[in-house]
Amino acid sequence: MGLFSNIFGKKHVDEEVFRVPDGELVYAIGDIHGRADLLEKLLKQIFADIEAQGKGFKVTLVFLGDYIDRGFHSKEVIDILVRLQREMENVVCLAGNHEDMLLQFLDDPLSSDIWLQVGGVAALASYGIYLPDAPEANDLMNASNQLSDLLPRDHLKFFRALKEHHQIGDYYFVHAGVRPGVVLDAQLREDKLSIRQEFTEARCRYGVKIVHGHSVVRSAEILANRIAIDTGAFATGMLTAGVFSQNRVRFLTT
Repeated sequence: MGLFSNIFGKKHVDEEVFRVPDGELVYAIGDIHGRADLLEKLLKQIFADIEAQGKGFKVTLVFLGDYIDRGFHSKEVIDILVRLQREMENVVCLAGNHEDMLLQFLDDPLSSDIWLQVGGVAALASYGIYLPDAPEANDLMNASNQLSDLLPRDHLKFFRALKEHHQIGDYYFVHAGVRPGVVLDAQLREDKLSIRQEFTEARCRYGVKIVHGHSVVRSAEILANRIAIDTGAFATGMLTAGVFSQNRVRFLTT
C-alpha cells in the first residue's frame, strides 16, 4: 500500500501539540511476529523515505516488540534486527510480551505452556526445534534445553537487552501501553508489555503521547492520548511504521 498520510488513520481531535526535537526523524515499527518478509519490505520503504528527507536528520528506529511467534521466521527477524543494531547508530528495540515468554521458557519451561499456545511453537521451529502435538513435561524440558543450545549468543544477548520503553521528545514508546492513574516512572513491566483494555479504553492524558503496538487495529490510529500502530502483520500482511518529525505524524505500511 506504500506511504499514506495520517488522514487514512482514525484521527481524533487533539488540542495538545506533541513534537520530536527539531532535526530528528523517528520511525516506530509495530509488531512483526515472525514476518521477516514484511520487515524487509518495510525497511526498504523506511530507507527510501529517509533518503527522500535529505541529509542532516538524526534518524532513530524504534521497534515496539513482539518480533517472534506466530509467523514462521522468528529467527530471521532477530537476525535482521541484530544486524541493524550493528550497522546503525540509533536502533532501539523494546521488549514485547512474546519475548518475555521466550525467556521464561528458557528459565522455566514447565510454567510456559501458554507461550506455545500463542505462537511459541512457530518460534521454536524457526530455530530447528519441533514439539509433538501434545507435549509432555519431558518434551518441554528437552525443547528448552535445545533452545538454550541452538539460540545464537547474539540473539540471547538481544532478548536480554530489550528496553521496557523509550522516550523521544513528547512521545513515549512502549509495547502495550501504560496503566492509567500511575505516573510513568512507577509503571510496572507487566503493564508496559501486556496491558490492553484498561489502557486502550482510557481517555486520560499522560503529559506525553503513548506510541504502542500489542492491541491490533485495522489501520493506524491517532487518538488524543496515544497512537496505535499494530496492524496485525501476521494475519493481515500489513506491517506499519509511524513516522515522526517535528509535530507531524504519518505512516508507512506494507
